[in-house]
Amino acid sequence: MNNEDQPMNQETLWSTRYRDAGNDYLFGTEPNRFLAHRAELLEEGRTALSVADGEGRNSVWLAEQGLDVTAIEISAVAVEKARRLAAGRKMDVRFVQADMLAPGWPPAELHDAFDWVVGIFIQFVGPEWRERQFEVMKQLTRPGGRILLQGYTPKQLEYRTGGPSAVENLYTPEILKEAFADWIIEELVVYEEEVDEGLGHHGRSALIGMVARKP
Repeated sequence: MNNEDQPMNQETLWSTRYRDAGNDYLFGTEPNRFLAHRAELLEEGRTALSVADGEGRNSVWLAEQGLDVTAIEISAVAVEKARRLAAGRKMDVRFVQADMLAPGWPPAELHDAFDWVVGIFIQFVGPEWRERQFEVMKQLTRPGGRILLQGYTPKQLEYRTGGPSAVENLYTPEILKEAFADWIIEELVVYEEEVDEGLGHHGRSALIGMVARKP
């Protein structure tokens, strides 16, 4: 797999979407519900990294929970909006514009560095890049730390209320069990609910959530 095989320029794609939202936040400013409902569990950690963080709604909320937060996002437009959100809430988040799928990423100083690595609706790649994406998240997590994932299941294609249109990008329990077979899966739930996350995610949705701990 080489960098040319990566999906179309993700920075251009996402910056266009975030720029087109204007002063609005494409996915709103409130945290993802699956993440927010696990606030008590988050108290077991001190550091958190939000990957593909977008406009900051999840990283800023994590900082409000008292965590030392780093956020990685490929879009310069999104990072700037995230910084404004953090400043407006008087929260300190370390925002980094980076491509988590780039060769050589993450840098050595971020290996085994975080108690929590959070990925909320990061299904912008298919199976050929998903393995790399999950591997990066595992590298970032310290031993005993956890990954929290929220995504859509294939049934989401019936609702079309957010997420990718490519079924191969969507998660099933089997996909996540296989990907994290060497970890301790503490929670894996498939469910449906009404989602209200800005213009980007709105309406009845088919969801999957996972919390897994690194041995």
